[in-house]
Parts: sequence; C-alpha cells; structure tokens
Amino acid sequence: MSRPTHVTSGPYAPPTPGRVLTAVSADGARLHVEVHGPEDAPPVVLAHGWTCSTAFWAAQIRELAVDHRVIAYDQRGHGRSPASPACTAEALADDLEAVLARTLAPGEKAVVVGHSMGGMTVLAASGRALFREHAAAVLLCSTGSSRLVAESLVVPLRAGRVRAWLTGRILGSRAPLGPVTPLAQAVLKYATMGAGSAPHMVEACARIVHACPRAVRHSWARMLDTLDLDHGVRELRVPAVVVVGTADRMTPPVHARSLVAALPHCVGSDELAGVGHMTPVEAPELVTGRIRELVRAYVTVTDTIREGA
Repeated sequence: MSRPTHVTSGPYAPPTPGRVLTAVSADGARLHVEVHGPEDAPPVVLAHGWTCSTAFWAAQIRELAVDHRVIAYDQRGHGRSPASPACTAEALADDLEAVLARTLAPGEKAVVVGHSMGGMTVLAASGRALFREHAAAVLLCSTGSSRLVAESLVVPLRAGRVRAWLTGRILGSRAPLGPVTPLAQAVLKYATMGAGSAPHMVEACARIVHACPRAVRHSWARMLDTLDLDHGVRELRVPAVVVVGTADRMTPPVHARSLVAALPHCVGSDELAGVGHMTPVEAPELVTGRIRELVRAYVTVTDTIREGA
C-alpha cells in the first residue's frame, strides 16, 4: 500500500479543487494545476518548493479561496506532475509561464507567490514577457537567489568547504526517506522547521516531503547546488514582499536580506522570530495576510475581468 502523500484531516488537509487542469510546458512537460475559489475573483498563483506539492499550500488555499481564485500547481516531478529529465531554472520558468498562460486571460494580473524553489521559479521567470504580462506583485517566502548550499545551516559546522560538501551530499542524497516515523519527523523538523512548530505542522510537512520520489529529490538538489539567479532579482520589477523565519536553516535570513537590498521594488519584508523554512505552514495567518494585502494594493477589479465575461 502506498504511503499517504498528505494529511487527511485538520487545517493542513488539502481542500478539493473546483477545477483540475493540465498545463503543457515548452518542452512538453505536463503539469498538474488546481483552481480553487470563484472564477471571477482576483487570482493568486502559488508555486511550491523543492520536495513539496500543492498540498503544501492547504492553509492558504482554504482561507483565500473564499474570495480569491487560487491557482496552485505541482512543479515537474512533484505531486501529480510527471518527472522530466529537464531539472533547470529555465524549465521552472517555462513551467510557470505555462501555468499563467493556461489559467489567466491575456493581460490578466495576479499575485504570484513562491516558497523556496517556488520563489526561485519566480526569479527565473522575472525577465520573461509572459510573467511580466501577468504578475501584479509577488511574495517571496523562505527563498534565495544563489549560494544556497554555501549559506545553508543544516549542517552545524563553521562555514567553509567541509560544511558545503556535507550539505550538498545530505540534500542531494538518493537514500529513500522511508515511512513517516517519529524519528523521521524529528529529523525533518530540525532541518526545515522552527523548534516551536506544533506536531500537526511537522506531520503535515513530513507527509508531503516523504512523498517526493527520491530520484526527483536528488535531481533538483543538484540544480539548487549551483543555482545563480542574482540577475533574476534585478529583473523582478513588480512590487515584492519578502518573508523569512529567523530559524530557517535551509535559506537563512542572509538570503532574504540580500533580496530586500537588491530588489528594484521591494515594498516590505518580515523576519519571523523562531520560524523555520516552512513559513506558509508555520505562520499561515501571516503569509495569507501578506497575500491579501498584495491583492488589495496591486490587483484591481478590472484586472480580474476575463475576456468574454
């Protein structure tokens, strides 16, 4: 029997989408896309991170779908999107553009939200014409643009080549994660969440991460090891808010501070005390609140009117 890919009850159980679509990327990769909420409501697009899936956004989807059109998709190889040999930043950007083209009318504006590798997806797409056509504003959660392995604090050693080497080997391991046991949850909590994270938060994240195929986990870890999207930060010209937890070991606050300093139009930032890497799960109210604020400030009523409506 296959292991559950997410929790099935509580605030982190994924809501049932109103529509399920398939977006086809530039190289033919097929992406699982979910649409929640009223069709005529202001749109929000959610891009999850490495080893996660649309289930990661359950808390945001449940709250926002009351009065927003929430579009969430599985990155290639994650969730219900089939694996692909192309594991590059360019492929991530292609995929986001495919989702925007599939779900938004020409010229329609949305708030685009990216967590971790999802934030890197936004940075990779920032200079693309289709992204600029559709992105009204962005929220970047727990992410960075370069030196991801070098700056990671997952391995408790002084910065340097030894720590970077060990971090790369751990994150890129081909070893299976196995069942979601108490020990496995403790390990995941140490690496990705704050010490105060509630058990139901840890279990929700563990179910999602452990469901990611190990080959997919390994392939994308190799990409993250050498990623450099500093140019994408400078190209991201729409209003942007940056959120990070002070206890984030995967993308520590040094990354968020670099983004804030380099973004052409940063309109806010939050460093959340004691919160780890999984900010949408660990601080759901704040993340959802920031999304709502961006929609109110930058998505107008006329932006959400679809052609022919």
